[in-house]
Amino acid sequence: MNDNELISRLESYIDAHIEEDLSLDKISEELNYSKFYISRTFAEKTGSTIYKYIQKKRLTIAAKKLVETQQPIIEIAYEAHYNSQQAFTLAFGRLYHCTPQTYRKNGLYYPVVQGERMAA
Repeated sequence: MNDNELISRLESYIDAHIEEDLSLDKISEELNYSKFYISRTFAEKTGSTIYKYIQKKRLTIAAKKLVETQQPIIEIAYEAHYNSQQAFTLAFGRLYHCTPQTYRKNGLYYPVVQGERMAA
C-alpha cells in the first residue's frame, strides 16, 4: 500500500469512528501500522497532525448541529469530545472565528473540513 492509500484508509477510518474515542494507538492497531509511521506520513501528506484533523472534523460536525438543531451547546460540546463548554468555545472560535452561539444565530453552516484533504 502506498502512502496516499494509507492516508485515504486513515481518513476513512476516522470518519467512520469519529464519535468514538480515537487514540493514535487504537488507530494504528486497527490499520496495522506503527503509530510513528502513521503520524509522520499523515503530517507529510496533509500538512496536519492526526489530532488536528480529528479536532477539525468534530468541530465541523458540531457546526452543523449548531445550525440544524436546537440541541444545547453544552451537549454538542460533549459530543465533540470537549469536557467543558469553555474549552469547546475556545476551540470553535479558533476555527470559525466566532462563538458557537454567534454561529448558531447566523444560521449558515459551512464546513471547514470536507472529503478532501485539508491543511492545518
